[in-house]
Amino acid sequence: MSLLFPREEFAGRVARARSAMADAGAELLLVDHAECLAWLTGFTVSETMYRAAFLLRDGEPWFVLRELDAGPCRDACWFVDIVGFPDGAEPHAVMADEIRRRGLGNARIGADHLSYGFTAATRDRFAALLPQAQFVDLPGASDLLRAVKTPAEIDQIAAAAAIADRAMMAIAERARPGLSPRAAAAIAAACFLENGADTGETGPILPGIGDHEFLHGVMTAQPLAEGDILHVELIPKLRHYGARLMRPVLIGGDERGLTPLAERLVALQDEQFAAMRPGALACDVDAVLRDAVLGESLRRAYDNVTGYTLGLYARTPRPSDFSRVFLPNARWRLEEGMVFHMYTTAGGLGFSETIVVESDGCRRLSSLPRKLLSSTVH
Repeated sequence: MSLLFPREEFAGRVARARSAMADAGAELLLVDHAECLAWLTGFTVSETMYRAAFLLRDGEPWFVLRELDAGPCRDACWFVDIVGFPDGAEPHAVMADEIRRRGLGNARIGADHLSYGFTAATRDRFAALLPQAQFVDLPGASDLLRAVKTPAEIDQIAAAAAIADRAMMAIAERARPGLSPRAAAAIAAACFLENGADTGETGPILPGIGDHEFLHGVMTAQPLAEGDILHVELIPKLRHYGARLMRPVLIGGDERGLTPLAERLVALQDEQFAAMRPGALACDVDAVLRDAVLGESLRRAYDNVTGYTLGLYARTPRPSDFSRVFLPNARWRLEEGMVFHMYTTAGGLGFSETIVVESDGCRRLSSLPRKLLSSTVH
């Protein structure tokens, strides 16, 4: 086995999952959410073919997945009960057979009905295969169980943040007229892979134009000119744990006089960070930044979130975890150990940090200067 975390770490996660099962009255937990699979078992894989892990209220879990993936699963999991099926089998039928074989055909089976793996078709198929079982919803459990990170998880996210720092500086050092977003992405991708990231997927790298419209734009090979802003968002993952970082990178000189706006955005965001303490309401933390940006007319409107959950990322339909977001109507409270991607944008400039909530406040996991970067500013 090559466990990313010690067995004691997984024991704590299992205890948390079993507590949620007890609250829901579930005897067996079905886990098919990619990030929750990694969190609970140590292994995750895409849903090319349906796969799931099963956890009893007492006893070792088991994993059912494609035989092709069974070897890597055995190597990464902290338990040994791995059931592989051939590609010609129907995954749901194999799982139902295993559930019956273990005497659980009439059990109350807990599942997160919000999991993107637990589709209506999956629910209906299991209901047909296990007519004596009762499926119990644990809504949002796949995300909420993982909301508070352990020190070991935070260390993993911090290591990913260090990769983002190196890649951002590698881009800034070459930020001269003629550099294109695609060329900048190539620099970041190489830096990711050279420094141990899971993949070379960089995040959005594109011209900074508008208040927030540029955030999800399309990468181009168009060379940038003197005074342009290159918006760089980096999203390295290390053993599935991700950090995120945004900086505006100035091409050449500050022809448009954007430095004062950059400094003000950073100052307002720093005030928001100061409010990020255990027990704080998310809407109050959000208001510190949002109200100031609007009040000072730095943006005409502010409709997007100012932050969202960070942690595990796998091959899923979503690139970001919005199980906890910072908005004016967000009534949940911050807890020690939560990790977030906090960001703000205006005037083509975007700043963000990976932030961990600690007992006496919060800490950013990047060591990069919080300023408008350029080839002459480090």
